[in-house]
Amino acid sequence: MLSERMLTSAVRMCASRFMKIDPCSDARIPGPKPGQPYMLYIHIPFCERLCPYCSFNRFPFAEDRAVPYFKNLRREMMMAKELGYDFDSLYIGGGTPTIMLDELCETIDLAKSEFSIKEVSCETNPNHLIPTYLEKLQGRVDRMSVGVQSFDDGLLKQMDRYDKYGSGASILESIKVAAPYFKSLNVDMIFNFPAQTEEILRRDLEMVLESGTSQTTFYPLMASPSVEKSLAATVGKVDYDREQRFYEIISETLAGGDNPPFMHGSAWTFNKAGSGDPSDQMIDEYIVDYEEYPAIGSGGMTYLGATQYVNTFSVREYNEAIESGRMSLMGKATFSKRNRMRYRFMMQLFGLRLDKEQWQRDFGCSVAAGLPVEYGFMKSVGAFDIDDAEQITLTPKGRYLMVVMMRQFFIGVNNLRDQARSALPEDERDLLFGAGCAMK
Repeated sequence: MLSERMLTSAVRMCASRFMKIDPCSDARIPGPKPGQPYMLYIHIPFCERLCPYCSFNRFPFAEDRAVPYFKNLRREMMMAKELGYDFDSLYIGGGTPTIMLDELCETIDLAKSEFSIKEVSCETNPNHLIPTYLEKLQGRVDRMSVGVQSFDDGLLKQMDRYDKYGSGASILESIKVAAPYFKSLNVDMIFNFPAQTEEILRRDLEMVLESGTSQTTFYPLMASPSVEKSLAATVGKVDYDREQRFYEIISETLAGGDNPPFMHGSAWTFNKAGSGDPSDQMIDEYIVDYEEYPAIGSGGMTYLGATQYVNTFSVREYNEAIESGRMSLMGKATFSKRNRMRYRFMMQLFGLRLDKEQWQRDFGCSVAAGLPVEYGFMKSVGAFDIDDAEQITLTPKGRYLMVVMMRQFFIGVNNLRDQARSALPEDERDLLFGAGCAMK
């Protein structure tokens, strides 16, 4: 039987299979399946300053690059409409989506006028939680996710966030001001920083509870190859041996006991108790609710059927493609049935419930027959709480195993981003790594 170490190795191997892309000459993505619900992901790859732990596609902000980019995003959105797509949900990630507020608002307004958008999620940073921004975003954005990472001033300084966004105390006050403006305000946190002690973690949790936020997400620190050196130089080397203990502290504080303040929305997202059915709450991992979705913008990754499409990470090449009437597809990968089953197994269990009846309809076999090794391991170590004819749900140990699996999977996704970044033109590589620096 697999050990937990072998399981994470299997996830890495699965992720590497998912993330190996071949060149793509397609002008546009395929059209939609009739009756299939879709979400639209939009990527805004600009930040005022670049954080050392972030491996998403992002560039230093410059207005002369950002203005034409937003214009082309709206053009690409209309290309998706021409293909026949409609969207229930819109997720805007980055980068820092709120970096040009008026451009963002125009983009959201266009999406709402052209599609059946019922909910909009958007990411931001603490310095944008000010009345002039909040008033424009109110009514446009339903769920705002603010990147806090930690309220500890020492950690904020290590991450080069203290000068950018202020002290933990000032960020806390900004969240209190912002919370009433949105249906849901999510506070993004990171745990298991090398310099983070249990005391610091517990204080972070106290401040989350004090903030009045309706949702919080605690991500484990992920040392993907592209950021490993910058992480080591700024916050130190990651120690995964204590990760489970830190996760248990988070779960016990937020969702433990007889009258918990929060409830699990996913393995690492927590929704405020009394804020409605947890299954109705939007979370950052939109891939749990939408297995298929188009993604527009530089660095966007589309999943449709058995195929993943990757957009160019070059902003200049993105603009050139859209202005010539093409989408900016640079690569694609086709998944085997087994890898699609692995993906479903991981995503649905990360979302706390695997639907066995849907699985049987889609794959023509049981979970145990389709993935005997993965299913057998999880069952043998006590990861399953309910395992009946209809569903699989998780025990606390199972939730932590899904955190480990998703961490490793996202590190694999980050490796794909590294592949895409390696194809950047020299001037855009210099923006990220400095003149004359090769990507490591």
